[in-house]
Amino acid sequence: MENRENTILPVTNTSTLERVRHVRQSKMVQRILDKDTTVLVDDPLENEMVLNMGPQHPATHGVLRVLLRIDGETVIKCVPELGYLHRGFEKLAENMTYHEFIPHTDRLDYIAPLSNNVAIAMAIEKAAGVEIPERAKWIRMMVCEVARISSHLLAMGCHAMDVGALTIFLWTFGEREKLYDIIEQICGARMTTSYTRVGGVSNDVDEAVIRQLRTWMNAFPAILKDCESLMLRNRIFIDRMAGVGYVSRDKAIALGMTGPCLRGSGVEYDLRRTMPYLNYDQVDFDVITHNDGDCWGRFMVRAQEMRESVKILHQILDKMPEGPVMADNPNKVMPRKGEIYTKMEELISDFMLINYGTMPPKGEVYSAIESSKGELGFFIVSDGTGHPWKLKIRSPSTTNLQALKFMAEGSMISDVVSIIGSIDPVMGEADK
Repeated sequence: MENRENTILPVTNTSTLERVRHVRQSKMVQRILDKDTTVLVDDPLENEMVLNMGPQHPATHGVLRVLLRIDGETVIKCVPELGYLHRGFEKLAENMTYHEFIPHTDRLDYIAPLSNNVAIAMAIEKAAGVEIPERAKWIRMMVCEVARISSHLLAMGCHAMDVGALTIFLWTFGEREKLYDIIEQICGARMTTSYTRVGGVSNDVDEAVIRQLRTWMNAFPAILKDCESLMLRNRIFIDRMAGVGYVSRDKAIALGMTGPCLRGSGVEYDLRRTMPYLNYDQVDFDVITHNDGDCWGRFMVRAQEMRESVKILHQILDKMPEGPVMADNPNKVMPRKGEIYTKMEELISDFMLINYGTMPPKGEVYSAIESSKGELGFFIVSDGTGHPWKLKIRSPSTTNLQALKFMAEGSMISDVVSIIGSIDPVMGEADK
């Protein structure tokens, strides 16, 4: 331990990045090996450190690894790393029929499975040239908006819990349970719904379910207002959200962000308005934007979008016509069980579709919807057989996580938790 010299860190007023550069150039971190080959540093708090946040960290909202280089408590570099879930859905799709792949979409964004079902069914119908009945279109819109509210409720509750507000999580989770009761009445399942079918939906919605949904919609705005009142004037909550995780309008567009993350930076882009699908051009709603581009802005967008979804749901229930909910196209659409058991033609069609699948013509199509997290798209390449030659999923969680690096660098370690919550990723669709 002889000839050991102490090194004094000069005090400067330069920025963090300049100070880090100065530390590197002046070789402030000195290795002094003693007899036991121990590395000694005079002041470890004045040196950079590399930390792993995740993939097991509960605040990463799934198996997301975030590699952080920090100086003190300031994040100098951030590298989000995806791929720890190992799902392989896109490859699985190549080895099954289009109809068989629908249940797998429940496991993408498993917070809003009804939206995923609608998205894949629309892509298959576009490839195969299948038109669905009017009532089926309105029912699909209804379940998509229910899924949007359910997803935003969980995003609001988890984001609040990430910054220390547990009460809101309990309130929003209670409302989600009420919605799950309604979803269970619609399709018989709560999470893995598999409700949408190629050509329509699996079953009609009866009047009792519609009345139950109306009752919930009438009571929900007051509960949402209570949730906002508890948080939006709380000084701690505001300090943890406002000005944190900033991403500019131009950067959000360049990174391909969509959904509330994009609209939270002031970009008025919503597929329901810019490229209407189903019957969204027949309902009135506002595209919610916020110009701050921070965690606060993204939180506020989701809160206000729930009110717009309730407005849309009222219009859907008022305008929903009577009629069939499945297309009458036995060569491409699965016949009803009652027809299969009583008619030879439908029995033959069912046999062919089960064994060989719907066969779109050769070509490629892309179809997308505005899911709760952004643009959820399916790109299908057909070779004329009953299963896709290639299926690519454009998941909003993957694209939105690209912005984590730019949001986190320059922030504090504690801010990273809030930033991830504001993105609201679901790793089930990110690691697809």
